[in-house]
Amino acid sequence: MGFNCGIVGLPNVGKSTLFNALTATAAAEAANYPFCTIEPNVGRVGVPDVRLNKLAEIAQSAKLIPTQLEFVDIAGLVRGASRGEGLGNQFLGHIREVDAIIHVLRCFEDTDITHVEGSVDPLRDAEIINTELMLADLDNLERRLSTLQKKVKVGDKDSQKQLSLLEKIKPILEAGNPARYVTLDETEKDTFKQLQLLTGKPVLYVTNVREDEAASGNNFTAQVAEMAKNEKAHSVVISAAIEAEIITLENLEERQVFLEGLGLKETGLARVIRQGYSLLNLLTFFTVGPKEARAWTVRQGAKAPEGAGVIHSDFERGFICAETISYEDYITFQGEQGAKSAGKMRQEGRDYFIQDGDVFHFRFNV
Repeated sequence: MGFNCGIVGLPNVGKSTLFNALTATAAAEAANYPFCTIEPNVGRVGVPDVRLNKLAEIAQSAKLIPTQLEFVDIAGLVRGASRGEGLGNQFLGHIREVDAIIHVLRCFEDTDITHVEGSVDPLRDAEIINTELMLADLDNLERRLSTLQKKVKVGDKDSQKQLSLLEKIKPILEAGNPARYVTLDETEKDTFKQLQLLTGKPVLYVTNVREDEAASGNNFTAQVAEMAKNEKAHSVVISAAIEAEIITLENLEERQVFLEGLGLKETGLARVIRQGYSLLNLLTFFTVGPKEARAWTVRQGAKAPEGAGVIHSDFERGFICAETISYEDYITFQGEQGAKSAGKMRQEGRDYFIQDGDVFHFRFNV
């Protein structure tokens, strides 16, 4: 099961620097957070999670395997992208394929780095790209509406459902708002996802600042944070310059000292990865043993058989039960045996909703 985030932004805002730092950081920490390059602009990176380390320590696991996210570096968009400017159609197509959008905004002044719009203004930059995405969505909807209206006239009931949803979304886009503002009932959620609307995807704004502003942010980042809140989106502050410097340090201790000197507890990239994971409404469960401690990903609301299927399709097909220990109980009682002796291991059936941090042993029969 793959989940990916597309990194977008205007040219020269630090987008590719972020992706390159992500790539190099993951490669440098390959023992803990594996990264692999699928294409030159696509990479997979482990999601930092201290719980995995603690579980592995208790179980004395020989190997740690984190859950992963895929990041896609999408070439810089420009004004007119929705009309094909700057190979816009190709790049918009790439965005359509991702699950969430990481939108990089430049929040620093530097006369040596030219801004495509002539000045630094992250709210304007965000509006440029958001407008292009909305225009592309409107064009998409117009074409779909025309087709659906013809099908409805001949009595196609499925087309009527889709038409009703599109008619709810269109005025939202026409008012200059993203499609994710639409209120959906349970019967509409799958159809909405199938539409692959660019502005229907969750968004994380990454504000790129100077080194001395990485801990506190600045006026620009405060403006972006307020904008994100109003848009039902999220934001995080990073300094691409710091991330690029961190990857040159040889060991974790040196990195930690460097970060602490800047008033930071962790890298900006770790926050971006975690926020990206949260953005997709994902949760983590674990399998733990002497050979390996491993983190797995499912969407919130998944039931136990679906989690079993993430590991192997046979596990889901022949699901019997899930022997379950919460993360807190596993830590408190120092492992599976301790939790079992304390009566904290449960047998959960097909209707059990997976909780973040569950430690599972699946029973199945095929």
